Amino acid sequence: MIGSTRNVRVWAYTAACDLRKGYNGLYGLVKEKMQRDPLSGDMYLFVNARRTSCKVLLFDGTGLCLYCKRLERQRFARLWREPVAGAITLTQSELALFLEGSQHVGYLDLSPPEVKPTPIRG
Repeated sequence: MIGSTRNVRVWAYTAACDLRKGYNGLYGLVKEKMQRDPLSGDMYLFVNARRTSCKVLLFDGTGLCLYCKRLERQRFARLWREPVAGAITLTQSELALFLEGSQHVGYLDLSPPEVKPTPIRG
């Protein structure tokens, strides 16, 4: 699995992407189209129009990492029906399932809801 032991958010770009783009092209998409900071440490997922390839951009604290995967016999799950502005969020577990070829990512709740800390009253 990509990532670390820390809590990392995953943002999926909601339109087909030209995956010939490298570090700089995807960095620009994150900044301009997704309105996010590519150096935040979050992961950014990009998928091509045929859903046979994807890339994940991640800043690990020292530099940008670019992970790529191409499927030979199937397609990645369709995370959205129609392109929407910005990005959608996934958990690290959902990203792992997406990369493994699960077709349920984006259609079923595969992760528990995010736990939000509340102040202790005493």
